[in-house]
Amino acid sequence: MRAASAFRSSLIALLTLIGVAFAPAAYADSGSISFRVVKAGFVIGGSAGSGVLYFHGRAYPLDIGGLSYGFTFGASETRFHGVVSNIRRPSDVSGVYAAGNVGAAVGRGAQAIVLTNQNAAVLRLTGNSVGAIVSADLNGLVITVK
Repeated sequence: MRAASAFRSSLIALLTLIGVAFAPAAYADSGSISFRVVKAGFVIGGSAGSGVLYFHGRAYPLDIGGLSYGFTFGASETRFHGVVSNIRRPSDVSGVYAAGNVGAAVGRGAQAIVLTNQNAAVLRLTGNSVGAIVSADLNGLVITVK
C-alpha cells in the first residue's frame, strides 16, 4: 500500500514538473530570492523562517513555514539563495512547495533543490546548512509574500 502511494506521489510530482516545463511562459518574469529555514523534528518535523523576494527592483518580505513527516531526527538551519522564475507578480511566489528528502548532515553542508508551487512559480535554490539532522521524509513548505 505504501509503495503504491509513493508511486502515485512521484507520478504526480513528475507530471507537475512536465506541465511547468511545457507551460507557456509568455509575460512571465523572474526575480531573486533568499530565505532562512530552521527545521527540527522527531518523526514529525516542523520548519519556520523568513526571507526576501527581489522583483522589479523592490524587496518583498517572506514568511516560511512547513511540516515534514517520515524519519526525521535532529535540527538544522539552512540559508537558501536562488532564482524564482515563471512569475508575473510577487504574489505568484506564495504557495505550497512539496519535496521528498533523504539525507544526513552533521556540522556544515550544502544543498541544491528545484521546487514548484500551484502558481507554476519555479524556485532554483542552493543553500548552506548547519546542524545535526538525519531525515527521510516528505516536506511541505509554505511561502507567503507579506
